[in-house]
Amino acid sequence: MPHPTVVLVHGAFADATGWIGVIAELRSSGIPVLAPPNPLRGLASDALHLASVLRQVEGPAVLVGHAYGGALITVAGAADNVVGLVYVAAYVPDEGESLVRLQGSHPGPPLADSLKEWTYPLHDGALAVEVTIETTAFPSVFAADVPEDVAGALAAAQRPLAAAAFTEPATAAAWRTKPSWALVAGADRTIGPEVQRLGAARAGAVVVELPDASHAVGLSEPKRVADLIRTAVRATS
Repeated sequence: MPHPTVVLVHGAFADATGWIGVIAELRSSGIPVLAPPNPLRGLASDALHLASVLRQVEGPAVLVGHAYGGALITVAGAADNVVGLVYVAAYVPDEGESLVRLQGSHPGPPLADSLKEWTYPLHDGALAVEVTIETTAFPSVFAADVPEDVAGALAAAQRPLAAAAFTEPATAAAWRTKPSWALVAGADRTIGPEVQRLGAARAGAVVVELPDASHAVGLSEPKRVADLIRTAVRATS
């Protein structure tokens, strides 16, 4: 039986190139991979975008979400062709739950004090707020176990997240009906490990924890991330 397609969904302050090492690992195992762009404009619209990608994937798919991407796979993962969910240092919200509410059950991570606000225009001419991580704080908050020069480049190239994404409730919780796996980054300063553990436990996910991994675990530990994804692929093939 052919492998399901792995669809890798990046999170905020990043783009799909953050999956480069994971993609190489999966391709070496003959697993088909897609890493579509995440618009980062809001949970509802971003999940709709991901759902449109899934409709154009032939056959079954395993969804992998990093960080905010975990919220997207939770909603879009309700699609019929999704056979498994993999959360990587990710939010795992419940239906009706926002990221602010999920995070509110624990002390805020260092990310909360390191955000910089920007504005962008809406179609009606009004201005909306988006956020990035302060450039000087980015290496320690997001990528503490990544080489300094790489972390600096990531900080310069980071993509902002619409602030509205933090308060929009998830409209579905695909983990209630789909098998799930989760990698907890134990040294994560963007999404606290305790929030990752809470979501993974609630979802009944198979959990792997890397105690020293930063939020950028896909870049620092691509083989370990790919190993978990391969486990999910084998289980759903």
